[in-house]
Amino acid sequence: MDFFNVISLLGGLAMFLYGMRLMGDSLKENSSGTLKKAMSKVTNNPLKAFVLGVLVTALIQSSTATIVITAGLVAAGILTLHQSLGIIVGANVGTTVTGQIIRLLDIDSSGSSFLRVFQPSTLAPIALIIGVVLIMTSFFKNSRSIGNIAIGFGILFSGLLNMTGAVDTLNQAGVFDNLFARLGDNPFLGYATGAGVAFTLQSSSATIGILQAFSQSGMLAFKSIYSVIVGVYLGDCVTTAIVISIGSRAEARRVGIVNILYNLSKSVLVLLVVTIVHKLGLLDKLWDKTVNSGIIANTNTVFNLASALALLPLMGLYEKLGTKIVRDKPVKGGKYKEVTDGLNPAFFSTPALALQSCYKTLLAIFAAARTNIEKSFNLLNRYDPAVHKEILREEDEIDRMTDVLSKYMVSFLGHLQMENHVAILNQYYKVASEFERLGDHAVNIAKLAESMEKSGTHFSQKAVSELTVVETALGQILDETHQTFKKRDVDAAARIEPLVQVSGDLLAVLKRNHLKRMSTGECNAYADTTFSDLLVEFHRIGDVCSNVGIATLVRVKPELADHEHLHFEQLHSGGDESFDAAYKRAYQRYFSLLDRSGEAEKKGPAPEEAPAEAKPAEEKPTEEKPAEDKPAE
Repeated sequence: MDFFNVISLLGGLAMFLYGMRLMGDSLKENSSGTLKKAMSKVTNNPLKAFVLGVLVTALIQSSTATIVITAGLVAAGILTLHQSLGIIVGANVGTTVTGQIIRLLDIDSSGSSFLRVFQPSTLAPIALIIGVVLIMTSFFKNSRSIGNIAIGFGILFSGLLNMTGAVDTLNQAGVFDNLFARLGDNPFLGYATGAGVAFTLQSSSATIGILQAFSQSGMLAFKSIYSVIVGVYLGDCVTTAIVISIGSRAEARRVGIVNILYNLSKSVLVLLVVTIVHKLGLLDKLWDKTVNSGIIANTNTVFNLASALALLPLMGLYEKLGTKIVRDKPVKGGKYKEVTDGLNPAFFSTPALALQSCYKTLLAIFAAARTNIEKSFNLLNRYDPAVHKEILREEDEIDRMTDVLSKYMVSFLGHLQMENHVAILNQYYKVASEFERLGDHAVNIAKLAESMEKSGTHFSQKAVSELTVVETALGQILDETHQTFKKRDVDAAARIEPLVQVSGDLLAVLKRNHLKRMSTGECNAYADTTFSDLLVEFHRIGDVCSNVGIATLVRVKPELADHEHLHFEQLHSGGDESFDAAYKRAYQRYFSLLDRSGEAEKKGPAPEEAPAEAKPAEEKPTEEKPAEDKPAE
């Protein structure tokens, strides 16, 4: 046995594993949006779930990834454990597709130049050439991801060719004679070998692929490999269960347990049936026959399909056993634990699912902050210590959600490859801090209300009426901000700026009116500081909403990313008719409300005399939103 042949074998194995990983990761990255939509629409029909599991696993080339993603969906409440059962079975069948691709090793191209194209020795360089061209030239939006898929495919087959070449050399030295003879005589040894290799490599597809490469030695008989194939099922599902169980909820761990129970049953069923059929003499022609890559692939597919048909009706029993083995624990971790539990690292391999979890968490943060702002407004009119405590408790939840989300997004960033996903995450990171600031402003307003209660000071009825008008305007701004982020609505984003400008004009008028009332003794001088601080908080709420609108517009128009501050300075410099019209409508509405309150001594400039800086120079974006980037409802 030549040491250099062993190095060649291990090098080929390394290339094969890396090619499989690169191809699978790129497929998941490029198809994550479709995958997310498909898996989130599973019904209680186990047959549909089974087909979905087969298709998803065939697409991303990994049953482990499919089941881990499924566990994450169950943990996030998108799927139930019952809905996941069919996907689990389908994933175990879908993983056999890889073996069917690798069987191209058996193609005999003698006398046919057409068939020669499908030989790995031809496919590998073609795939590598295509991949390099796509990556270097960037013909279209996803060319880099598709190029990585092609390169992964080429490296996979190059590794296979290296392995088969080394196997042929080692076989001539008699290395495999005793090894495979022992496996044929002792099926339990073969079972343990398959389980051990699959557990070590963390991939059933890779283990079957290695077995197919070894079959080129011509030393593998059916009696030597069937138990190895069955052992692979156990090793792979144990690895999957370990990955799922790390830091996950009980619902996710049950998915891993059900997968183990199913694969144990499958192993027992296959070994029992093969033994009985062999004893009956029905496998005599196949038992000692030398197998090739195609026979191994077919054997793996038949074992999985037959087991699925036999065991799918029993999945309800596995569900009950999984629930008994993994029991629910008391829920700890705050009011929004179910929301933050959706931020599962298992989704990192499928970015669309991870981004969806971030999106849902951000909506929860905004909703909590918005509710707190409304409660704090009410405290200005009638202070209630119990409501103030509710605001503070909710603020703790907002801070906790933001902290968990920020750490999740930082960890997630290193797993992204597509520029589109990076852009979305950048927007989410900016918006997260803005939404958290909204909660801070609600707390500050509540503290101002508390301070007034303790000092016994109150605003005049005229001041309260004016503040109500501003609160109404801020309520509309918050509505538009919610619409902007939830739907990535550029029209709503464009409506924020005129409203913010009008709210600023209102605050300026309120300040002047307040000073006038103080000079006449109509307003309490002790309330001056509180009133001024309150106007600052109102102004900052508008700023936060404006920043969310900016982040959304930059997301739609990435070319503004490096000039967003310049762009929004121009937004107030005049020249945009739509902005002028929106500004005038908002001005007329809220200043008429202020007028009706009887306290608009000075309304400021009329709408047609609005300052030039309140008008935009550029047209607001109106382009279509990419379908793949729309957040799921």
